[in-house]
Amino acid sequence: MRNDILAFVVGWTLVLFSAPLLLLMLTGILVFAEVEVSLKAFLFPVIFSAGVGKLLYTWGEKNGASGDRLRDREAFAAVALGWPVVVAIGALPFWLGGMFHGPFELYSGDSNISEVLGGYIRSFFESMSGFTTTGATVIDPRTSPVCQPVIPDCINGQAKVLLLWRSLTQWLGGMGIIMLGMLLLARYLGGGMSMAQAELTGPSLSRLRPRIQSTAIMLWGIYSAFTVVEIILLFFVGDMSLFDSVNHGLTTMPTGGFGTYDAGVMHFDSVAVEWIIIFFMVAAGINFSLYHFIMIKEWKTAARDQEMQVYLGLLVLATIVITLNLMLYSEWEMGTAFRHAAFQAASIGTSTGYASSDFAIWPTLSLIILLFMMIVGASAGSTCGGLKILRLRIAYLLARREISRIASPRKVHLVRLNGEVVPDDKLWMIVGMLSWWAVLSMASIILLAIIETSLDLETVISVAISALGNTGPALGSLGPTQTWAGLHWTSLLVTSALMWLGRLELLTVIVLVSLRIWKE
Repeated sequence: MRNDILAFVVGWTLVLFSAPLLLLMLTGILVFAEVEVSLKAFLFPVIFSAGVGKLLYTWGEKNGASGDRLRDREAFAAVALGWPVVVAIGALPFWLGGMFHGPFELYSGDSNISEVLGGYIRSFFESMSGFTTTGATVIDPRTSPVCQPVIPDCINGQAKVLLLWRSLTQWLGGMGIIMLGMLLLARYLGGGMSMAQAELTGPSLSRLRPRIQSTAIMLWGIYSAFTVVEIILLFFVGDMSLFDSVNHGLTTMPTGGFGTYDAGVMHFDSVAVEWIIIFFMVAAGINFSLYHFIMIKEWKTAARDQEMQVYLGLLVLATIVITLNLMLYSEWEMGTAFRHAAFQAASIGTSTGYASSDFAIWPTLSLIILLFMMIVGASAGSTCGGLKILRLRIAYLLARREISRIASPRKVHLVRLNGEVVPDDKLWMIVGMLSWWAVLSMASIILLAIIETSLDLETVISVAISALGNTGPALGSLGPTQTWAGLHWTSLLVTSALMWLGRLELLTVIVLVSLRIWKE
């Protein structure tokens, strides 16, 4: 492992990361007139991110990093290490801006050292939840000094610039902060495709353009266009305020789920808002490469994609079953039941985590379906979490092949997807991914059960799966109407690690524990 390469990549990432921090500081001062909060929250992170980043990439450049090709193991290490560094810096605005107990509260005597240290842990959790597009939050009267008894809505009572930064973390994390860096890094380093594969979700990324830089521009262009269209529709059709429209636009396409009110989407109680969000959640769950095929008018290639067909079929089936289940066990009429069933199937199936209703109190069958969709996720190459339909479909085909081998040992058995043979190395990588997911989910469930002795089985299981699948809300006592503020600080660190593992597809992070990759 060449440390100069890692320093160069992470350094460039931090320099680029200082730009959105600076933008938010200026927005807070010039647009929201929140001068004091904006300076407290963003001035130091801007200087720190730009300064440390400049030192790192300058050191790497002096050692010849900019002239070397990036190896696969270095690409994976750079992505895996770059994320927690960005998250740690991205947490500073929440900590310094007063969303949680920070050093300014300590200086004024409103907080003690224990509260301030706990405040950074919660800020780190909120930042990790944002950048990994998980959407779980710890903003609560128990944790935020802003939320006094006279403030009826704790989240909405926060400074607008901090809420906008919170939403922007999800938008940046949705397509990938390293992938954004590819727009510049690809000019200096080879091996950019390895970095993109290490960060984008799922195993299906292909080079859609001759250069990875062109591919990055195209993907970010599609992503940005969807975001802008949703903001316009929410503002004009959904009758949202401009601030709410922008925030929800920034958190829907990355399938993040952060809102601007304690009640989330339930606050608006609007059919128009919910169906607009449903459309864009479903769109975000489709492999973004298919939009490229649509743009170049290869309609048949996109329509014949087997993963998309399964994905849309599962959403329809889940919506129908939940609708019937709600009609049978609640007083809702068909229209109301269908509306909430469609919204939650799309929200949980794409790991967005919005809630149009308190689904934690729904019938058991509906909860089982939602838990299943939380595990499965949506398409590879989308902004969604979960195991991915492509991965599970290939695992099913692999299992079926092994049965066929027993029945016909002399016959050549191939696994095909969309008419193409899947190589054995990819098959075993998928098996490894699924195996690690099973091990980590079980280990985290046991660990959380040891730490959180007061939580019931349903809550513990769903918290672990929600964090690892980057979904956000859990079931049981930590459903959509509750925050995760009541968890012990060790649980917050555990679930933060699970979010990191889930967002980077496990193997990208787990490879760091291999001593072999650190050898020259």
